[in-house]
Amino acid sequence: PGAPGLATQVSQALSQAGLDAVQDLERGFDHGLFVPLKLLFPEADIPCIQLSLLTSLDPATHIALGRALQSLEWDNLLVIGSGFSFHNMKAFFEPVTAQSDARNKAFEDWLTDTLINPALSETERSGRLVDWSTAPEARYCHPREEHLLPLHLCYGLAQRPADEHESIRVLGKRAGMFCWRGEH
Repeated sequence: PGAPGLATQVSQALSQAGLDAVQDLERGFDHGLFVPLKLLFPEADIPCIQLSLLTSLDPATHIALGRALQSLEWDNLLVIGSGFSFHNMKAFFEPVTAQSDARNKAFEDWLTDTLINPALSETERSGRLVDWSTAPEARYCHPREEHLLPLHLCYGLAQRPADEHESIRVLGKRAGMFCWRGEH
């Protein structure tokens, strides 16, 4: 089920932060919301809403979206930044070579350091995420940024190093998952 009350609070929080928000009561959920929730909650017994990326794909604005959500007053709120730390569809179906693995590793190492290194200030961490495309092998791992930007929103909400990190391989590529727990 949807959550009209939460959707209204999200819209108000974004507006109060100077970010335009439009609610679309007709659009169904896309795979970025539907697939993770189908796996996590197969009975579909939790209320949920979907927040779309901005067409500008501006990383700083996606961090600002997360910051704006800090004002939400909602018990047991789960925010899922459904994306992927590696999303080069062509590379998924090419043979894994030492060079392609090194390129993938370079970006994953940079992203992991950016999100979990406690020695970074939040100004440094945020700056690195805003300038993510200058990271080692960034555009190899993300020819387009749509699958990375949900992570920017989650970081914007948390404003601190991730509490947990898990590294996995999917179709031969390294990918990282990051989790922030508790209060933002």
